[in-house]
Amino acid sequence: MKSKEALDRIIAISRVHLYKPIQIAEILYRYRIKSNFNISEVESYRNASKRWRDEVSKLLVGRISTSSQKFQDNIFDANAMPPKLLKELAEFNNKNGGIVESYIYNKLKERLAMISDASLYLKRSSLQTFNLRDFLSLFQNNPGLKRSVDKAYEITVYALFSALVKELKVEVTLSMGNVNKSILTDFEKFVRLVVGLSKDRTSIKMPAKLFRVGVTNAADSGLDMWTNFGPAVQVKHVSLSEELAEDVSENIAADKIILVCLDGESELIERVMSQLPVGGRIQGIITISDLECWYKTCFSDKYRANLGKSLLADLQREFEFEFPSETELTPFMQKRGYAALKLSGEWKLDSSQKKIEFA
Repeated sequence: MKSKEALDRIIAISRVHLYKPIQIAEILYRYRIKSNFNISEVESYRNASKRWRDEVSKLLVGRISTSSQKFQDNIFDANAMPPKLLKELAEFNNKNGGIVESYIYNKLKERLAMISDASLYLKRSSLQTFNLRDFLSLFQNNPGLKRSVDKAYEITVYALFSALVKELKVEVTLSMGNVNKSILTDFEKFVRLVVGLSKDRTSIKMPAKLFRVGVTNAADSGLDMWTNFGPAVQVKHVSLSEELAEDVSENIAADKIILVCLDGESELIERVMSQLPVGGRIQGIITISDLECWYKTCFSDKYRANLGKSLLADLQREFEFEFPSETELTPFMQKRGYAALKLSGEWKLDSSQKKIEFA
């Protein structure tokens, strides 16, 4: 079936949350149960299907898609799941009691099981045994998780930077150089709400902090982290072409930018960035080798008790926040009746999927 091939392509390129496959499953489910829209007319369910998807994804993976509307809508493009193929899928699904829906949610179950393996690695890791490259390899070497490797990089960078800033007790001082009593009085509300100062409090000290922009960001050229002490941080886990470098230049409007990249990309990044307007704003380039060295130092005997403990806790917390668990999926599938459906033939799941083994 061409529609099955199209569905498998969408699943293969989806992140672990499988937003688009879930959207397809919910269209099929409602068409099978209610049939109150025309499956051949995409406008009859385009927007509604996003709501259906969000209801289910919030339950099953704890969040909803925040990608651009354009990115979300391209699910119905000719190279994805156009109405003609969706109709073929729906008719087959109806004749077989929801088999396609069951297939999609079983695929989600597979992905979440892979995440459980990575989560187990973190939980079993101690201050003596955690290895950054081993952790990242769980994503890099697993086809089902490879699309989410960027998020794995992000949380390892964020956890490290955040732990170091806290351990160093870095503080930021904010003060007014022009203490004009008249302006402070006339714009008192602005100064208080926006700047956080007042005519009676013209300077403050605060802890330095880093913030992740979001947990779902489809645009690879987007900002990953920002700080209250200046630099913006972007983590690059892919090769940086000249076109992608220009996107970085156009999309990050910070005065200072820190790029985190693969070891082999640092020279290319420096060369390309130096030729772009953003070049002068690059504060520094950090490689994966730098991160690995810093992680090892944090977990060394010298820093393990404080810095290492804080780092591992931050990493575990960010992982749980970023990636979903299987908790709600099994009861959901039982309620829908998917657990009773037998997947066979071309709809049979790939039993060759290997579990990650831990020493």
